[in-house]
Amino acid sequence: MGHEYDDVEKPFIDQCVAMGWTALTGSKDDPAPTGRTSFKEVIAETTLRDRLRAINPGPDGQPWLDEARLSEAVSALTRHGHRGLMEANQAVTELLLKGLTVEGLPGWDGGRGQTIRYIAWDDVDANSFTVANQFRVDCPPGHDVGKGFIIPDVVMLVNGIPMVVVEAKSPAIPEPLAEAVKQLRRYHNARKAALEVEENEGTPALFASVQLLIATSFDQARVGCIGADLEHYGRWKTVVGPDGTGSEDDVIKALGQKGLSEQERLVAGMLRPAHLLDILRHYLLFMNVGGQTIKTVCRYQQYRAVNRALERLRSGKTRLQDGEYDRRGGIVWHTQGSGKSLTMVFMIRKMRTDLALRKFKVIMVTDRKDLQRQLSETATLSGDVVEMASSNGSLKKLARRKGPGLVFATIQKYRTDEDVAEVNKGPAFDVLNEDEPIVVVVDEAHRTQAGDLHANLMAALPNCARIGFTGTPIIMGEKKRTTQIFGDFIDKYTIREAEADGATVPVLYEGRTAEGAVKDGATLDGLFEDMFRGRTDEELEAIRKKYATKGNILEAPSLIAEKARDMLRHYVTNLLPNGYKAQVVAYSRTAVVRYQAAFLVARDELVAEAAALSDQDKATDDEELCTK
Repeated sequence: MGHEYDDVEKPFIDQCVAMGWTALTGSKDDPAPTGRTSFKEVIAETTLRDRLRAINPGPDGQPWLDEARLSEAVSALTRHGHRGLMEANQAVTELLLKGLTVEGLPGWDGGRGQTIRYIAWDDVDANSFTVANQFRVDCPPGHDVGKGFIIPDVVMLVNGIPMVVVEAKSPAIPEPLAEAVKQLRRYHNARKAALEVEENEGTPALFASVQLLIATSFDQARVGCIGADLEHYGRWKTVVGPDGTGSEDDVIKALGQKGLSEQERLVAGMLRPAHLLDILRHYLLFMNVGGQTIKTVCRYQQYRAVNRALERLRSGKTRLQDGEYDRRGGIVWHTQGSGKSLTMVFMIRKMRTDLALRKFKVIMVTDRKDLQRQLSETATLSGDVVEMASSNGSLKKLARRKGPGLVFATIQKYRTDEDVAEVNKGPAFDVLNEDEPIVVVVDEAHRTQAGDLHANLMAALPNCARIGFTGTPIIMGEKKRTTQIFGDFIDKYTIREAEADGATVPVLYEGRTAEGAVKDGATLDGLFEDMFRGRTDEELEAIRKKYATKGNILEAPSLIAEKARDMLRHYVTNLLPNGYKAQVVAYSRTAVVRYQAAFLVARDELVAEAAALSDQDKATDDEELCTK
């Protein structure tokens, strides 16, 4: 254990202690050093009871919880019946977030039941933060194969409740992170649940309250949740806290080093007490995927974007304060596949616990009904009651209503008779609500925000803040740029960052050319010069603008036919033999229709060529034939 402890585990614990955690050294023979009376216990009950008394004062500000009520609170965390681990974890997580209602006192609040809080979310210093190494827990009957107990390297407890389990591996061994995750999965019986092994193993009871799992080898570190495979563990690349403070330079200076390892960055960014409570409260979700419940924690870019967006909502100037524009919004540019939908959910969820932001009405605007349904289903995870605007009338009613709320609408509901033709048309929107605590969140903002649509929306809600989420934030030409409408960028997460993080697979480009076949092989520029040789520069520019548009060129049937022929032959030669499919993205709907027809023609040409091959060529190996 020498290298693992000295190189990974000890630096982890030392860094936590420097940030305010209290370290406990565990023992394989005695549970007392970790605050327990038995290795069967998973909670440091003495610490928990002490903190419950302290953070739940009575009407006179003094402790009021008696032993019976304290025992009820402890029992709620530890007795799970026959529930599976994920179900038990979800129930315990809800208790941690919402508390437990117990019988009150006569004469206090009319004798009503009172809610016991397990964690003082808004007062970090009122909580106890303990990091214990070599935290032995005995396996229950039926799980006690091998040694009959597990010893996670590090267990992190808040108010005596296990919240984080860390498995450290020496960087000298092959694939240390894979080994760490494998061990974490064994500890909470995830391998049996996934049918990877036949026998029960580990101690699932320890993980009923655990919110984060960390696999680390110092140079590399990843974070995930119960049930996750290594591919679903993620890096953490920011050390900035929920209040916007902190920098890598500060952490480097505090550690007395020249740079940060992934472990040091993760510890500084996630496990500082204030950061951890923020993540536990706002950035963990249970979701149903493929009929199974999974648990997920935010990625670092989601955490960063939400905190930046909410800080701008708090501190930015309103339209009335600025005199011209509302400065409380902006653009979140996160590349496709980086979890923008969940970022919006995390943002709404955190708004509802912020005294300054909980009063906001949130109006989510999408331009696709399938996306609206997906987002609304996801947003219910934030605890909000989602109201769907099914028509212009219902949207106006919901927008006019005073006070907070969460409303979903499709962009068509903001269109008027003067706008581009759409299925859903309606009369122009008058001013619906002049309140300032309204934020309009536009998904795929680059598609829907320009022109009359934007003007109509802003006329209806003139004093609202606007936040646009997009993976394609650049709009060129006559339309307004995204930044002109929503404001400056709030956060950026580029495709290169996503590829580096493994969030998306790399996109590889191969440049190919096709003759435009303008006339007798002449180039478009050469032909243009011949046709308009006697024109002035000003006249030539006017002609170019009027006729030589991008659409004219990219929708040209002859050019599309040439490209379709080239693409099909490239596909048949390079991709089809490996069993892969292909997708074509075109400039417009018109181009799509023309490509479809051109591909059919190109296919028939290719089939005819294949049918005309000699018997000798037909007998040739496919790969050799493709090279001819």
